[in-house]
Amino acid sequence: MLATFVIGLREGLEAALIVGIVAAFLTRNNRRLTPMWIGVGAAVLLSLAVGIILHIVETALPQAAQEGMEAVIGAVAIFFVTGMILWMSTHSRGLRGELEAQAREALGDGTSAALVLMAFLAVLKEGFESAVFLLATFQSATNAVAASAGAVAGLGVSIALGVAIYRGGLRINLSTFFRGTGVFLVLVAAGLVATSLRKAHAAGWVNAGQQHTVDLSWLAPVGSIRSALCTGVLGIPADPRLIEVIGWLAYLVPMMPIVLWPPARRPGREASNRIKTAIAAAAVAAAVGLVVLVPTPRFEAPDTASAVDESGTTIGTVRLSPPTTLTASIEEVSTTELNQDRSVTHSGIPAEHLTASRSDLADGLPASLTLGDLVRLNSGRVPIGVDVLRNPGPYTVEWSAVAHLDAWTVEDGLLDATSRSAVVVTLRGGGLPTARTMSLRPGTRLPSGRVVPASWRVAPTYVDAVSVAKGSVDNRRAEAGFWGRVVPGALVVAAAALLTVAWRRRAPLAQVISSAASVSAVPSSISRKDNHVR
Repeated sequence: MLATFVIGLREGLEAALIVGIVAAFLTRNNRRLTPMWIGVGAAVLLSLAVGIILHIVETALPQAAQEGMEAVIGAVAIFFVTGMILWMSTHSRGLRGELEAQAREALGDGTSAALVLMAFLAVLKEGFESAVFLLATFQSATNAVAASAGAVAGLGVSIALGVAIYRGGLRINLSTFFRGTGVFLVLVAAGLVATSLRKAHAAGWVNAGQQHTVDLSWLAPVGSIRSALCTGVLGIPADPRLIEVIGWLAYLVPMMPIVLWPPARRPGREASNRIKTAIAAAAVAAAVGLVVLVPTPRFEAPDTASAVDESGTTIGTVRLSPPTTLTASIEEVSTTELNQDRSVTHSGIPAEHLTASRSDLADGLPASLTLGDLVRLNSGRVPIGVDVLRNPGPYTVEWSAVAHLDAWTVEDGLLDATSRSAVVVTLRGGGLPTARTMSLRPGTRLPSGRVVPASWRVAPTYVDAVSVAKGSVDNRRAEAGFWGRVVPGALVVAAAALLTVAWRRRAPLAQVISSAASVSAVPSSISRKDNHVR
C-alpha cells in the first residue's frame, strides 16, 4: 500500500501542478476552463484504458506467457520511473518557473488551445506511466486491495495538494518533496528489478544466476508486517537469487547518489562529461574482462559404454570414434560405419540419430537342410512342428537375416545405442504339410561359418549419466553465455549511451567557449580602432 500511495502521490502531483498552472493562466486571461477539463478527463480515461487492457491481455495468456508479460511490464515501468527520477533530480528546483514560462509562451499566440493540449498531454503522460508502474507494483504486492487503496489515496492527496497550490494557500518545497519521494521510488524500482528478473526466469528467458544467496525468512516472516514491507513494498524476496541481488545493487548503487546529491554541489558540465567518460571506460573494461575470463564449457562423453543384453547382463563394450565409427566388443570386435539419419530428441535431450544395417548374414547359406542340420541349428533339439517320422527332410530353406544398429550422439559423443539381430529359417517340403518357421538364437553358428549376433543395448546407467552431464553442461553454458556475452553486451551499450550523452553535452559547451572567445575579442578590436582613429 505504501509503494502505490507514493507512486500515486508523486505522479498525481506532477500532473496536478501542470493542470493548476494552466488553469491559473486561463483564469487570468478570462478563458474558459471547460476545454481543459475535457482534455484532462480524456487523458484520465485513456490512462485507465491502458491499464485495463494490459491487465486483460495478461490474464488471458498462458502461465509462462503471463510471467513474460509481467517481466516486460516491469522493465517498462523501471524505464519510466528512472526517467522521471533523473528528470526531476535536475529540474525540481525550477519546475514551477519552467511550467509558467511554457504557459506564457503557449498563450502568446492569443489562443488557449496550446494550453489545453499541454494539460492533456501532461495528464496522459503521467497517467500512462502511473498505469504501467502501478500494474507492475500490483504484480509483486501481497494484497491487491490494499495496493489499490494506496494508489487511490495517493492520487486523492495529490489532487488536494494541486487544488491548494492553485488557490495559493499552500507552498511546498518541490525540490525537497521530489528528492524524498525519489529516494523511496529508487528502493521500489530496485525491488522491481529483482521481481522482473524472477518473472523472466519463470518465463524461461533468464536461466543464469539462479544460485541461492541468503535466507531472509528471519527478516521477513510470511504474513508479518516486515514481510509486507520487504516483499510487498520493496520487492525483496525471502530467498533472493544471485542475479536478483546483482540487479538490485546495479540499480540502487548508481541511482541513490543521483537522487541524494545536493543540486548546488552537482558537478558542472565539463566535470560531468569526464565522470561519464570514466564510467564508460570502466564499463568497457569490465565487459572485456568478462568476455576473456568467462570460458564456454565443453561437453565430453565417456570414451566407452557398457553393452547389456535383454536380461540386463553386461556382455561387452561400445565405443564411438567421432563422428560416425562405432566399435562394439561383444562376441567379437566389430567396427561399423554409421549413416546420418536426422536430429531427434532422445532421453529428453537433442541428439543426432545414426543408423546402420547389415544384410550379409544370409550370404552363402544353403538352399536346403537335412533334419540333422536343423537339429544342430536348434541347439541339439528337434524344432517344434517337425516330426522326425512324418517330416524326415530334406527341406527347402528360405533365409531371412537382418542386423540393424541405431545410435544417438550428442556433440560427437555417444549417448545411446541399440543393436537388433534376427535370423529366421522358413522350411518347406521334406514331408511338411505347411511351411514352418524357426528363429535362430544369438550365438548360433550358421552353415556359412558366421554366428548370429546378439541383440544388445547400451546400459541405461550410462545413458542417464550422459543425460545428466549434458544437462549440467547446458546449464553452465547458459551461465557462461549470460555472464560472458549478455552482461558484456549490456555494459557496452550502457557505455555507448554515456558517451553519446557526454558528446551531445560537449557540443553546446564548445559553442559557449567559442562565443565567449568571440566576445572577448570585440573590446580589443575596438581598442585597435580607437588607436587608429587617434
